[in-house]
Amino acid sequence: MQIRLFQPEDLAALHKINQAGVPGVGHAETVDDLGALIAIGTCLVAIGGDDERIGFINLVSPGTAAYNSDNLRWIEDWITREQVSAHYVDRIAIGKIARGQGVGEALYRAAFEAAKPNAYLCCEVNTDPDNPGSHRFHQRLGFKAIGDHRYRADYAVRFYARDI
Repeated sequence: MQIRLFQPEDLAALHKINQAGVPGVGHAETVDDLGALIAIGTCLVAIGGDDERIGFINLVSPGTAAYNSDNLRWIEDWITREQVSAHYVDRIAIGKIARGQGVGEALYRAAFEAAKPNAYLCCEVNTDPDNPGSHRFHQRLGFKAIGDHRYRADYAVRFYARDI
């Protein structure tokens, strides 16, 4: 497996991986919608055999006003309160055939490097609908819960941060 920066020819495959991961991953209505999110961030792509795209992680810098995300705004408020520097994981998605093979962990290792010199890498995981596997995964990688927020009756998240 190789981890590399996003290339435009990755987009269609990444959109399919993203959509297959909903609701654990944020929905991107169209390929162009996902492309717009990737364009404002740093996207790292996991490549498997036969040059197959098997997963990706997209990082967005706090203060990116072009990204209309209540989750990013929550992280920005946390950064201000704690007086720290951080990078935000907009999404991580792994193709079905590659799950359980260490792809997510490899993507996060690359993200920890890409997010330096920030002090933290932050993300959120759904608590409603709950995503217990993702909570366990992030905790195993050293992420610590930093807060919870309910946006509406059927949607809530837990925020995590990991020092890098």
